[in-house]
Amino acid sequence: MAGAPTVSLPELRSLLASGQARLIDVRSREEVAAGTIPGALNIPVSELESALQMEPAAFQALYSAEKPKREDENLIFFCQVGKRGSQATQLARGLGYTGYGEVRPLAGE
Repeated sequence: MAGAPTVSLPELRSLLASGQARLIDVRSREEVAAGTIPGALNIPVSELESALQMEPAAFQALYSAEKPKREDENLIFFCQVGKRGSQATQLARGLGYTGYGEVRPLAGE
């Protein structure tokens, strides 16, 4: 999906080290059970649209985390190869989120 902002692995490391990134792993729960980036929030891409439209309290109850705000910077989506991360980035853009990006490819670096 052209036009989706991407974040390189070095940029991601820098953002994480400075506490400036919010990571969302959009893989399935089964995939995440095998491992993910520490601190990443798992919201499977199939749930992302409804999750980003939830009331903050409902989001907190379901995901045990604060709901991202539309204006949050460095909201970064990732998956295994990039297809779902790109899909998630486009979905967030369509819902009015402005500070987003995707890590691609995660597995290859």
